[in-house]
Amino acid sequence: MRMKSPCAAVALAAAALCCATSALAQNYPVTPTQRATAQQVAQTGIPVAELSPNAPDVYVVKRGDTLWAISGMYLQRPWRWPELWGMNLEQIRNPHLIYPGQTLYLEKVDGMARLRTSRSGYGGEGDTVRISPRTRYESLADSALPTLQPQFIEPFLAEPLIVDEFTLKNAPRLVGALEERVLLARGDRAYALGPTGAPLMREPGQPRDYRVFRNAVPLKDPATAEILGYEAQYVGRARLMQSESTQTSLRDGKDLQEIVPASFDIVGSKEEMRAGDRLLPEPPRQLVSYNPRAPQFPIENGRVVSIYGSAVANAAQNQIVAINKGTLDGMESGHVLAILSEGPRITDRTGDKPTQIKLPDERNGLMMVFRTFERVSYALILEIRVPVKTGDRLIAP
Repeated sequence: MRMKSPCAAVALAAAALCCATSALAQNYPVTPTQRATAQQVAQTGIPVAELSPNAPDVYVVKRGDTLWAISGMYLQRPWRWPELWGMNLEQIRNPHLIYPGQTLYLEKVDGMARLRTSRSGYGGEGDTVRISPRTRYESLADSALPTLQPQFIEPFLAEPLIVDEFTLKNAPRLVGALEERVLLARGDRAYALGPTGAPLMREPGQPRDYRVFRNAVPLKDPATAEILGYEAQYVGRARLMQSESTQTSLRDGKDLQEIVPASFDIVGSKEEMRAGDRLLPEPPRQLVSYNPRAPQFPIENGRVVSIYGSAVANAAQNQIVAINKGTLDGMESGHVLAILSEGPRITDRTGDKPTQIKLPDERNGLMMVFRTFERVSYALILEIRVPVKTGDRLIAP
């Protein structure tokens, strides 16, 4: 077998790296607005006054770091990560492709700050680095720097679901199980019926995988009490194994046409299912890039509607909340909102007579929208000082 020359091997490795990098970058796209912001900052840097007071002069990227965390380390407002990228647009071609072990150097010249991946100054010569041939295989997809840690969001992409009043009511429903079992879990066989005139059929082009929901709870705007939608409780997943049909049986000497429900296998369960739970086709999995950014419009009358999956009244960091703004209001995945805690009402006893006053609402922290519906969105609490509660106000950051 003839060995390739070292130059050819290097060329092949570079090509493979380029292809892998390009494929990964498609999963974390950079919007035109973000690129324009970065290009503008690349011309001059950013004012030193806009750096975080504790911005390190040298930082080595660690596994588990995120763009959000690194932006918060260098900038006073972490959702402005495109500006962090713009501080070194020439050396960091795609901000999502920063890897553990990469060293970042903060340079401050004439009141402006830039970020570099080498110690050399602008226009100067770089450090001399001696290299020798070696081969290494590493999955770029596993080590590229994400914008946020996805594990806090991914479990909620399948749950919950916002529907109108009639969607679940008219959806296929579980009707029973073998041996007259009342509760169903993963591995069980279940039976279901479609709505009138729309039997469940296992045919080409028809869905086979379904999500199971129950209890569509109304979500009300805290300020107006208007119903914004109904939150369906996710309980599990099921796969259609056999179509719904009819069967002719002989009973009491007469032919009787009987309905035979469709057969399902329960393939995943968050909690036990039961007759009456509803089935909705599972949508195709989507690759979503969560690029934190401030909305380009004012947020009027924004409020926290509910705290998801919790019986308590307050939400902590990394919990999920529903808010009263959706796609009809311009909400998009990645929009960052500031949370305001309502100022308490106190009695002022320092004047001539006691007077009831209300202290100002104070900024509490930040949240990021990650899933949107028409009038409701779900957001991840990124950072807070005190717990978030239903009715807390939301504004542009």
